[in-house]
Amino acid sequence: MIELTLIGIGTGNPGHLTLQAIDAMNAADLVLIPLKGAEKSDLAGLRRTLCETHLRTPGPRVVDFALPVREAENPSYRQGVDDWHDAIAAAWEREIRAQIGTGGRVALLVWGDPSLYDSTLRIAARLARVMPVTTRVIPGITAVQALCAAHAIPLNEIGAPVMITTGRRLRDDGWPEGAETVVVMLDGGCAFTTLAPEGVTIWWGAFVGMAEEVLHAGPLAEVGPEILATRAAARAAHGWIMDIYLLRRS
Repeated sequence: MIELTLIGIGTGNPGHLTLQAIDAMNAADLVLIPLKGAEKSDLAGLRRTLCETHLRTPGPRVVDFALPVREAENPSYRQGVDDWHDAIAAAWEREIRAQIGTGGRVALLVWGDPSLYDSTLRIAARLARVMPVTTRVIPGITAVQALCAAHAIPLNEIGAPVMITTGRRLRDDGWPEGAETVVVMLDGGCAFTTLAPEGVTIWWGAFVGMAEEVLHAGPLAEVGPEILATRAAARAAHGWIMDIYLLRRS
């Protein structure tokens, strides 16, 4: 039986790991580090830094593996994602069988928390269809929490709801009906530019909680162009970017 532990690691800051997460990493026989290509090698490097910081000696085996790439040209977004998840599950299976067979403890380090806009749990379910696996989750600090902490703001207004959505949905559907506060994740196209900016305040952050952290906040009409410029420069400098923002209507 494979004991698969999905460990939320926050936004890449070694200080974001909980004591429970550190114990789970050290209890593993194998820690898998996905490689997402040369332009995102920093992501693997951050995971290795977490291992170097928190793993004791002797510790688990730490192994890199190539992560399959999603076929962006697929006309069906959902089918493309499903195919991609199948390919990742197959890559996990190959690496686990090669390293420890069908018995042992495997850990995967997941950005933020595995429950929020992350597909690792869905991929783990696919893995369980082809080999004996039990899965547990160690929660982590989410990008939403890190963003609010960085700006020192509350997530919600008093007694008011919060909508968490994606850039794709904000762009296609507009401002969610009935929401005063909207948190936007997975936005590669700056969907806030599609909104009427009047009366909207934005709190934006990239690489939140990391040494490279950059923040902007203010009326959307005023700081929107600054965010676009900062985001483009940061992405050019690093080859990738992880950002998130909160919108609130006055």
